[in-house]
Amino acid sequence: MDYEAWWLILIPILFGLGWIAARVDVRQMMSETRQLPDSYFKGLNFLLNEDHDKAIDAFVEVAKLDTETIELHFALGNLFRRRGEIERAIRVHQSLLSRADLPKEERDHAQHEIAQDFFKAGMLDRAEAAFKAVLDSSFAVSANRSLIRIYEAEHDWPKAIEAVKHLHKILDEPVPQLIHYYCELAQQAMQSKQPDITYIEMQLKQAEQALLKQQTALLTNAASVRIAMLRAKLLKIQADMAGERKYLEGILANAPEYAGLIAADLLDNYKQAQQAELGLDLLRQHYMSHPSLDLFKIVFSEFRGQKGAKPAWEFASESLRLHPSLLGLDKLLEVELKAAAGENGSGHEGEILPDVELSLLHKMIHKHTQRLDRYSCSSCGFQARTFYWQCPGCNMWETYAPRKLEEM
Repeated sequence: MDYEAWWLILIPILFGLGWIAARVDVRQMMSETRQLPDSYFKGLNFLLNEDHDKAIDAFVEVAKLDTETIELHFALGNLFRRRGEIERAIRVHQSLLSRADLPKEERDHAQHEIAQDFFKAGMLDRAEAAFKAVLDSSFAVSANRSLIRIYEAEHDWPKAIEAVKHLHKILDEPVPQLIHYYCELAQQAMQSKQPDITYIEMQLKQAEQALLKQQTALLTNAASVRIAMLRAKLLKIQADMAGERKYLEGILANAPEYAGLIAADLLDNYKQAQQAELGLDLLRQHYMSHPSLDLFKIVFSEFRGQKGAKPAWEFASESLRLHPSLLGLDKLLEVELKAAAGENGSGHEGEILPDVELSLLHKMIHKHTQRLDRYSCSSCGFQARTFYWQCPGCNMWETYAPRKLEEM
């Protein structure tokens, strides 16, 4: 009986305490709300309605009234950067960094924000320095990734490699483009007048090791193809024709879609071995099972040179019947015009069609195929006449398929 009476007393007390606590919270919230200027709520309303110009004006007014609103300064700087007003974004973040009383966490945040401002403005040197300043903060991962993008844009591959290694210490995640960094260094070394064979070999070994360690990649087949192409090129520099052929034929077998990129080198290898006809037959057979426009032009041109116009046109007719292509016809006419001009000098009479008709037909077709004779980035859509391992538009790696637009 005493126990029940105690509960009867306790329940009203608890209810009263709850009511008092709620009243205190509501009063505190109402007090804080009254302290916020009307411009703050106007700014939020404009932001929700995606009217960024008016939102910025409203938030600027609030920032002037209360300089202690750190989060508002960050929001304002982000709005300026998104709208492309980089100078104003930089000024906002610089004003935060100039404050001596700014806590370390907020200072790191402001440093990271101004680094992004510099990066978007194209001031890569200042962006690099700003990102490096927060490598020991909670923004280390984001800063590291941004540094990698900067070094890629500057084609500073040694620094990019170091940045990737630093990222691995913080975060154990694959960076597929690391393979290409080593490939870029090897390719640069091959272009010198006196290539350093030892250095090139070292870079290719590093690329191969990175490929083996890679658990997931954008297109691992593309990376392995590039290494094989560079291996073949290195062996050519060393005059090892048998070794070069082995790598090039390996690409034909393991990555047939890349045949158009290596067909000319493979054909040249066979020619140097006095086996031009054998090389042509190999490429012709490969084309019949794995057709591509790049390979078509090389095979047709070599047919025209080795066997004459009639066999070349027979090959072309059969190919275009099986794989109709306006761009293929354009490339065929381009080769035929060059061959006809070389054979008779004056160009009045071709072996298949009169030269004047070939020229007119080529002009008509070429005008409509120029837009199709390009590679396209699957990430940003950037189109280029040359095949790239890294897109010049968005800097993404392995986004170009080895096929022209008409084939996609």
